[in-house]
Amino acid sequence: MLRSATLTDDDALADIYNHYVAHTIITFEEEAVTAADMAARIAETLDASRPWFVWEEQGRVLGYSYASGWKSRCSYRFSLETTVYLDKDATGRGLGTRLYTALIDSLRQTKTHALIGGISLPNAASVALHEKLGFAKIGHFKQVGWKFGQWIDVGYWELML
Repeated sequence: MLRSATLTDDDALADIYNHYVAHTIITFEEEAVTAADMAARIAETLDASRPWFVWEEQGRVLGYSYASGWKSRCSYRFSLETTVYLDKDATGRGLGTRLYTALIDSLRQTKTHALIGGISLPNAASVALHEKLGFAKIGHFKQVGWKFGQWIDVGYWELML
């Protein structure tokens, strides 16, 4: 079931995210986030009237998607960065597509003009998801991140609404 996130989702969302922090290059964070950290992120997003969705099955949150500000300058206010994460055991079931589609559809109802997805590379699954939903690659930064003793590239995909 798709629904809007609440502050009480903080533990579940932190658990999902922290797998990626500890074991992948998908996020450049290197320290686990606490439930309180995640609650603050949820609150910041919702307070800015931006969507944050979760997918829940049988009382268990299996993934989430949300939009955040792209840059802090006022002129960027119609451009948002999009994010989707799935529980490590819930991949390959189409939940990422459902979460991301709901996010995009919600943002189409606003004054948002551009969506931007940053992807640590390589990440074939995320590239495929973005391109399936209409995002096009518009940039590639080489070796801009350092994690797990290696340099990591980041690509950017955009979708104009």
